[in-house]
Parts: sequence; C-alpha cells; structure tokens
Amino acid sequence: MEIQNIISSGLLELYATGLASSGERIQVETWIKQYPEVAAEIKAIQLGLEDFAFANAVEPRAEVKDKLFAKINSGSTVNNNGPITETGKIISLKNYFKWAAAASVILLAGSIAMNFIYFNKFNTANNNLKQAQEQLVIQSKQVKDTREDLDVVQNKYSLPVALNGLPETPDAVAKIFWMKNTGEVRIDASNLPDAPAGRQYQFWAIVDGVPVDGGLIITSDKGQKFRMQKMKSFGKAQAFAISLEKEGGNPTPTAVVSMGKI
Repeated sequence: MEIQNIISSGLLELYATGLASSGERIQVETWIKQYPEVAAEIKAIQLGLEDFAFANAVEPRAEVKDKLFAKINSGSTVNNNGPITETGKIISLKNYFKWAAAASVILLAGSIAMNFIYFNKFNTANNNLKQAQEQLVIQSKQVKDTREDLDVVQNKYSLPVALNGLPETPDAVAKIFWMKNTGEVRIDASNLPDAPAGRQYQFWAIVDGVPVDGGLIITSDKGQKFRMQKMKSFGKAQAFAISLEKEGGNPTPTAVVSMGKI
C-alpha cells in the first residue's frame, strides 16, 4: 500500500483520536514502524489536535470555580497535605479545567474526523454501486442479444449459409441465416477481419444474377466484436456476398471478399 494512500485513508486520524478499533490500531502501529512518514504524520495530527483543543478550550467562570473549591474544601481531609486548593500539590483544578475542556474538544474533533471518514466511505460505496449498476445494464444487454441470436439459429425456418473467403481473401469468412418464411436475413460477421481504416464491409444478395445492396456490416460495438446483425430482407436470392468498400458503401460491389450460395 502506498504511503500517500495510507495517509489519506482516514485511519491515522482515528488512531490519533483514540477512535480506531483494535485491528485498526495494530495496522497503524505496523505502518508507524515501517514508514517514518507515517510516524511523522501521526505526530503532526496529534499536535494539531492538541493545538486545536487548547485554542478552543473555554475556562469556566470564576463563580463556578469558587463554588467547586468551596464544595471540595468543605469535606476534604487529605492526610498531611490539607484541603485541596487551587495551588495545592494534590491537584490543580485550573489545569484540570483546561485539560477537561481540551479533552472535550479532542473528542469533538475525533467525531468530526469519523463523520468525514464515513462520508468518504459512503461516497466510495455509492460510486461502486453506480459502476455495478452500469455493468449490470451492459451484461443484461449482452444476455438479451445472445438470447436473440440463439432464437435465430434455432428457428425452424432459419437456413444457414456459409460465406467463404475468396483465394485472395481466405480469412474473410462469415455466416448468414436466411429466414425462409419471411425473407429476413441476419449475418454473423464476428469472424471477419477488422476493416482497414477508411473502409467498411458491405453485404449483397445475388438476385437473378444481379447484386442487390443488403446494407453495411457492423463488425464491432464499443470495441467488442458484434455478432448477429439484421440486414435487408430478400424474398428470393441465389447467393450472398460481402465486399470491402469505402466508408458509407457503394451502389455496386467493387472488391468482393467472400461469397456463399444457398
């Protein structure tokens, strides 16, 4: 764990204010031994809390102290030292008031630190939840797309046609599924090589010996290989082909890379 991450974790503030759990104390003390920077940060936090406490300590009113001294002295017999006084050896109530006020301020500072730490933890958890929800949406779409692809493949009217690469483009392979009852065509172009920059694959149906535009082929979606894509429908066709064209396509094929007959 990097030192900066340790310092920003909030555990050092909990340790300095005495609010850390036993496990957190052990962890912080291990860091203190390992990293001089952590020990220095702990010391700086403690000095800061002390300065803050004394700067904000409120000394009680004189009448409050007088009443308290009178109450103590009226019933105090402490060996040979006499009653407890403000200047006595047994205890200095003036210092006691200062330390008591300082302690209360330190506890307040610790409470503020705890609130800050848990607020940060809440924000982190909230961000993680948003990321998980976004990932769930993506995965749900993937499951939906996969189910639709399976429906096409398993449909009793689906006629698969393999499109094989030509001798000069042997890797340009794909598969289409032609729905005999509706004429719909879906193409699985996930095995096509990536198109060069500025180029795009275009789908064709050979109808009565004439190539008819079937639409541009999407090969990737946000960096992921795109699987099944619905193309234009054909009532009849003798064969299908794929060509590599300029982006946006052409009215007629110029560079056929694969073909397949029904």
